[in-house]
Amino acid sequence: MGSVLLYSEPRPDFFLLGNDDAIYEQDLLRNAGSIRPWLAYIDSKMRNGTAHEQAFVMERACIHLPRSYKLWRMYLDFRVKHLKKKNPARAKNEFNKVNALFERALVLLNKMPVIWEMYLGFLLRQPLVTKTRRTFDQALRALPVTQHNRIWKLYRQFANSAGGETAVRIWARYMQIHPEDMEDYIELLIETGHYKEAVKRYIEILNNPRFQSKNVKSDFQLWSDMVDLMVNKARQIGDVSVSGIDVDRIIRSGIERFADQRGKLWAGLATYWITMGDFEQARDVFEEGITTVMTVRDFTMIFDAYVEFEESLISSMMDAAQGRAAKGKTDVDKDFDLDLRMMRFEYLMDRRPFLLNDVLLRQNPNNVPEWEKRVQLWGENAKEVVQTYTDAIATINPKKALGKFHTLWLSYARFYEDHSDLDTARTILNKAVRVPYRSVQELADTWIAWAEMELRAENFDNAVAVLAKATASPKRSTVDYFDETLSPQQRLHKSWKVWSFYVDMVESVGTLTDVRAIYDRIFELKIATPQTVVNYANLLEENGYFEESYKVYERGLDLFNYPVAFELWNLYLTKTVSRKISVERLRDLFEQALENVPPEFAKPIYLMYGALEEDRGLARSAMRIYDRATRAVSDTDRPAMFNFCITKAASNFGLPSTRSIYERAIAALPDAAAKEMCLKFADMERRLGEIDRARAIYGHGSQFADPRAEETYWQTWEKFEVAHGNEDTFKEMLRVKRSVAASFNTDVGFVARQAVERARAAKLQAQATGDEDAEREAADQEKEADAMAKLERQARAPVGFVAASTGPEGGNRTALPPPTADGVVQESAPVTNPDALDIDLDDDDE
Repeated sequence: MGSVLLYSEPRPDFFLLGNDDAIYEQDLLRNAGSIRPWLAYIDSKMRNGTAHEQAFVMERACIHLPRSYKLWRMYLDFRVKHLKKKNPARAKNEFNKVNALFERALVLLNKMPVIWEMYLGFLLRQPLVTKTRRTFDQALRALPVTQHNRIWKLYRQFANSAGGETAVRIWARYMQIHPEDMEDYIELLIETGHYKEAVKRYIEILNNPRFQSKNVKSDFQLWSDMVDLMVNKARQIGDVSVSGIDVDRIIRSGIERFADQRGKLWAGLATYWITMGDFEQARDVFEEGITTVMTVRDFTMIFDAYVEFEESLISSMMDAAQGRAAKGKTDVDKDFDLDLRMMRFEYLMDRRPFLLNDVLLRQNPNNVPEWEKRVQLWGENAKEVVQTYTDAIATINPKKALGKFHTLWLSYARFYEDHSDLDTARTILNKAVRVPYRSVQELADTWIAWAEMELRAENFDNAVAVLAKATASPKRSTVDYFDETLSPQQRLHKSWKVWSFYVDMVESVGTLTDVRAIYDRIFELKIATPQTVVNYANLLEENGYFEESYKVYERGLDLFNYPVAFELWNLYLTKTVSRKISVERLRDLFEQALENVPPEFAKPIYLMYGALEEDRGLARSAMRIYDRATRAVSDTDRPAMFNFCITKAASNFGLPSTRSIYERAIAALPDAAAKEMCLKFADMERRLGEIDRARAIYGHGSQFADPRAEETYWQTWEKFEVAHGNEDTFKEMLRVKRSVAASFNTDVGFVARQAVERARAAKLQAQATGDEDAEREAADQEKEADAMAKLERQARAPVGFVAASTGPEGGNRTALPPPTADGVVQESAPVTNPDALDIDLDDDDE
């Protein structure tokens, strides 16, 4: 193939034609203006002819039909593929022939973008930079604008491969129609050293609000890239007089625009001036930055850069000084400059806490703790401390203060107090109490601090006068202490904290009359606390005004409800009982105390009431009170109250007198407590020798004891029968046991109790797992099971017991058998069924 000569222009020799070509030649003569015979001819040569013959036929076809895009495309593809593996430098002539062929084709086909693309792609393989660039320009001029993107795709590849000034100029033209690729152009400018132009392009896209970064960069990222470029290449860009780019103004505009990145931008601006060699201007920028930033992060960034700059500068100057010392030379001016810079550096480090405090105060001028820190920073510098207090008070808005504003006023006054200037301190506090604080608490603390200052100075009269002024109020005040629409000064007279301090101080330095007047005013304003009532009453009692102290308790009881009233009643009754006043008056007090007492607080008062009657020798009256208590106390206290009542009755009137109490307790208490009461009642009867009564009580209590769950109860009864019964009574006990077990096992009540237990277990499991739906379902099941259990208790009545009585839980209980005249219990005959089978209950196994 390499030895075959390919022609780029027609030749008259037709020695390449063979006998097989005659039919195609004749067809060409008949249809000279048609492309079809040429295509058939070329197809035949492509299958059977040599490369030379193929080129010869295609050349003839393009000459006869020069406007045929299809023939030219076929011919050019053929020639380009022929040189695909050739070296453009070694086969320069062959490449030039194909280049000439492309130019021939483009004479008439210059509107065909594919031909241009083939030609340009072919030129990109050749080391012909100028010819390639001019050909690209020709293509852009020849093709319509709508087809330019196809050319620019190759043109950009050529520009990137060419590089240098050529690439920059080509990309500059490309930017005119495709500004969205500006970021690629900027990268090219930076790579080629056109930094000034790159900055201008950055400015252009940043000023264009419609620009969309194809690399998805934010405005700040573009700003940051531009600032880095201007800072790092400051010397290459030059100052504003040379480049026309005002770097200082640009970066400052970025500082205003990006408030959250001011630290980085200030440091960048300072670095720019350092790079330009203007150290004084860099120092000014650092100072401006650390005194204007609003966040600690920005301040730390700028300050660290500032310190590093000063350290590097001092280090270089010290190295130069050491070099001069090594050579034995001295330079007074440079040594003085070094000392001056060292002093500046030390001053900078000393200023850091103040500068950091300034940052926090710029963030929030109403930050009270930061103002207090600033005062501490000045230490013993009295002038600056006073100036700081003055600035803080003038700056802080009391309604927006962060922290306790009044502490700043108090610290200010304490400063003058420590310097023995009480008059100035009073002036400051007089202004402080007029400040519209956010809460009454702050104002109250201010007045109290003023009074404490007077106490420290031993000006007791002044302290009392201060608090009297603080608590001054109209005779009848309807002000609500919690009304936020009123100022703290209008609500101060109802501040319990101020009144409490006032009364404590007057108790220490004043007379009893003054103290009583203050306490009476507290009650008039209705701001007394339970402790106030107790303190006032104790004060009067200590001074012998017992009746007055009782009136104080009465006034306190009018102010408070339970549970606070219970504590006051407890103290009041204790005081009156210890005074040994008339029993009629004491009874009136106790009845008054018990009139509206809740059940949960009734027990201690009843016990105290009963103890009073016993102390006065009225045991029967005390028993009536204890009996009332068993009905009035809460369910949780009722069993203990019954036990106490039984104990008192036994000690005062003997054991037989407790029978009625036991009976009422068994009828009134819940099942579990009634069962325990039955055991105690039966034991009491056993000790009295009333065996039959004890046996009947055991039988009565059996209805509350499930044999499978209450083994203790049945063991106690069994021991009783072993000790005091016979075979018949023991069998009767076993029969009752079986009857009770059957009733618990077969009745709905037992099933209900089982359901209750399961429901409670499910509820506990649901609570542990946090499943709310399951918990609600278990609660519903528990309620249903409780209802079933109550219904069953109403229907329960063991064999051998009749005359049911209703207990507190709603269940029917069998009453205890009535005693005979001689005290022996008479058991009622069981109801018999005439149709029932006669079954012998005697069980030998038992």
